[in-house]
Amino acid sequence: MPHPTSSQFQTLLDGLSPEQPVLIAGPTASGKSALALEIAAAQGGVVVNADASQVYDCWRVITARPSKEEEAQAPHLLYGHVAATAPYSTGHWLREVVPLLNAGQRPIIVGGTGLYFSALTQGLAEIPATPPEVRAKADELTLEVLLQGVDAETQARIDVQNRARVQRAWEVQHATGKPLLDWQKQTGPAPLPLDQCFPVVFDVDKDWLNDRIARRFDLMIEQGALDEVEAVRGVYDPALPAHRAIGVPELMQYLDGDLTLDQARQNAVIATRQFAKRQRTWMRSKMANWHKINRG
Repeated sequence: MPHPTSSQFQTLLDGLSPEQPVLIAGPTASGKSALALEIAAAQGGVVVNADASQVYDCWRVITARPSKEEEAQAPHLLYGHVAATAPYSTGHWLREVVPLLNAGQRPIIVGGTGLYFSALTQGLAEIPATPPEVRAKADELTLEVLLQGVDAETQARIDVQNRARVQRAWEVQHATGKPLLDWQKQTGPAPLPLDQCFPVVFDVDKDWLNDRIARRFDLMIEQGALDEVEAVRGVYDPALPAHRAIGVPELMQYLDGDLTLDQARQNAVIATRQFAKRQRTWMRSKMANWHKINRG
């Protein structure tokens, strides 16, 4: 994994108290987990997952979850602990993280799911759970149709190319009769305000990251990503958020004979690069006042 230069890392440590909670955000494949381990090795702490795909127990390789060897170097929490069929949202994650903030070990919270960090540092609205029948209906709709059912003000505040975000807004609006943005305006207090932690975000060069994404997917194939996908083939459900993890649909199409392995690889790399672009855009906008680590 890539890691900051020694001077970058030393500068970071110089401004970091060993008791201070650390947040590490960045686009996929930027080297976040490596930095978390370096901080844990230098100052101690427990590494806490903030990646929506890495919570699922069916994936390790395909989501680039820390390896067993890496997990042995420091305590790791909230990785691979959720069944693929279990509901899991930002609210679920926040309720699991809050008790860890005062559990006696300094948390090093690392991942690429921006909404997790927003909920942690800015608070989260208490939105009623979506009824199963509303979610089932939403699963059947196209992105275009879902957008038609979301108010313009909410659309202006979410990534309208991200189906999960759009579907969430549609479900809230149709289940409660109130737009998602209206609920968000009733946000509760932040469990961990930014001034109480050390927030770090990776600001990476596009070409550097695109090259790394391609090389990392090849490494995933070598390390058993196909075996992981094959293991869930009998229960594969493209409607499940867990089974939408990037690389899973593409490799499933290969296993079903609909794509060659090269085509599946190319499609997965493209999807990952598009996802990383959205992450970079979001983080540069929402995390502008975080400590930056430049890569590439």
